[in-house]
Amino acid sequence: MAGSPDHLFNLRNNFYLGSYQAAINNSDLPNLSPDDAVERDCLVYHSYIALGSYQLVINEIDSSAATPLQAVKLLALYLSNPHDKESTISSLKEWLADPAIGNNPILRLIAGIIFTHEEDYNEALKHTNAGGTMELHALNVQIFIKMHRSDYAERQLRVMQQIDEDHTLTQLANAWLNLAVGGSKIQEAYLIFQDFSEKYPMTGLILNGKAVCCMHMGNFDEAETLLLEALNKDAKDPETLANLVVCSLHLGKSSSRYLSQLKLTHPEHILVKRASSAEDSFERAVQSVA
Repeated sequence: MAGSPDHLFNLRNNFYLGSYQAAINNSDLPNLSPDDAVERDCLVYHSYIALGSYQLVINEIDSSAATPLQAVKLLALYLSNPHDKESTISSLKEWLADPAIGNNPILRLIAGIIFTHEEDYNEALKHTNAGGTMELHALNVQIFIKMHRSDYAERQLRVMQQIDEDHTLTQLANAWLNLAVGGSKIQEAYLIFQDFSEKYPMTGLILNGKAVCCMHMGNFDEAETLLLEALNKDAKDPETLANLVVCSLHLGKSSSRYLSQLKLTHPEHILVKRASSAEDSFERAVQSVA
């Protein structure tokens, strides 16, 4: 349907750039087709998940809802109860094996997100690698970067650029890849985030993106300013807290408060795990000397 207006453009953009509350507040859109209405609901519920409102999503999506919404509910169940992940993952695998729904792009996307969380990248790629939507391609870029395969990530980015070079996800994926490659590419990543900050309301995601670029370029003072602005927007955001820990250490400032906050709100964060394993190693070293 070339030329038909994309009623969900602003809603998607808000979600992609981390304006989750704006996505929720501006979701009452008239004259949506049934498919668009389901996608709208998925974006709204995914925004609630991003804000940590897992229970709301679990309560509101009932068993009669469409497959994409059931998939989003699975993500809420997975994130809300880390100690009972197994039952969620087995439901997910059951659905993926069902020929009637297994190829649904949103179900495949949620599968990719959950298996990436589990650090089971090969299992994630089984469901995402075929692509089909910009969200799946963007997730593939993230997965390949996590696997330290920037060559594969670059191939995915090229596919995205051929589909729509100006798409927000194409630009974001380009910035992620530039950060992963490093060197002279960092400046290009910074310019992408700078462009976002001029076009759209400033979000934690954009501020963190700019701050990480600044840290790579050695501009820790500017990075700290950006991260403190992000902290004002969301005092519990794990990426902001983790980046502030790193930035503070480089500036010779105490990072213990940020690390304590991160431990309290996101005990599973990789930085918390690394810090505690370093503490354990230190304790063992002290014991052996004593």
